[in-house]
Amino acid sequence: MTMTSSRLLRLAAFLLSTIPLAAQDTPIGTPGTEVATEATPAAATNTDALRKAAQNPVASLISVPVQNNNNFGVGPDGRVQDVLNIQPVIPVRVSENWNLISRIITPIIYQPTVSQPVNQGAYGFGDLNPAFFLSPAKPGKIIWGVGPQLVLPTATNPVLGQGKWSAGPSLVVLAQPGKWTLGFLVNNVWSFAGQSKRPDVNQMLFQYFINYNLKKGWYITWQPTLTANWEATNGGRWVVPFGGGIGRIMKLGFQPVNLTMQFYGNAVHPPGASPWGMRLQIAFLFPKLTKEQQKMMMEQRLKQLNQEQEQKK
Repeated sequence: MTMTSSRLLRLAAFLLSTIPLAAQDTPIGTPGTEVATEATPAAATNTDALRKAAQNPVASLISVPVQNNNNFGVGPDGRVQDVLNIQPVIPVRVSENWNLISRIITPIIYQPTVSQPVNQGAYGFGDLNPAFFLSPAKPGKIIWGVGPQLVLPTATNPVLGQGKWSAGPSLVVLAQPGKWTLGFLVNNVWSFAGQSKRPDVNQMLFQYFINYNLKKGWYITWQPTLTANWEATNGGRWVVPFGGGIGRIMKLGFQPVNLTMQFYGNAVHPPGASPWGMRLQIAFLFPKLTKEQQKMMMEQRLKQLNQEQEQKK
């Protein structure tokens, strides 16, 4: 296991172990930012709203997900590939009726290469993946967004990228009935420029997501990402994973976060590719607050500090 993956495992264990403590320390009273606990059931409604917004790729919610993917059993020596994705999501109101949501995925990759004479691999930045979605500002029961998906050849090592400029359409569709979030995201990109010696790019990504929301901010999630490389032959075209995991909306101090842990097995994958993997993610959430709400949060923080000072006396 790589150093990055072991650090992420320790971080996940720490965060999961501190969930009860962080939830109990959460202040209440600021609409849209509360986290429900046994002692504060009135906060549950706003927690649900924040949770549904976090599960909506085109919501009017600024978030910064940091996602680590470990792909196990790569190559004949069964080594571990590590992909750390930093993918901020920023919505912008472009008119009374429309929002523009940008999502820029910056991958940091460790790619194992040869094992002899020692375990070797390439480490660095992969290709940048910006996507932009135009979405109705006041959606109905069916929420959707459409726009371009781009791939920029920013990899710091040829092993870590495709060496091509690529672009294509992207579409996300979802609904959120009751405790459920049901939807999918699909895109296909084609190369149009880049290094002439590198293979052409024609690839699809399809991710369906199913979330079932439980009490106290918890939820069960299925988010497998299917990919197809239309240029590949000899059984190396598809990656088809199955699996899922758990997640929770909570707070670390005053900061709302969305934590998830998922495991997937690849029922179909190219020869030498990973048969199974693990995904850990922490997403920092930044709900929009009015000036009055910001004032209330500052007052709550001051009150909390005063209580802590009184307890120390």
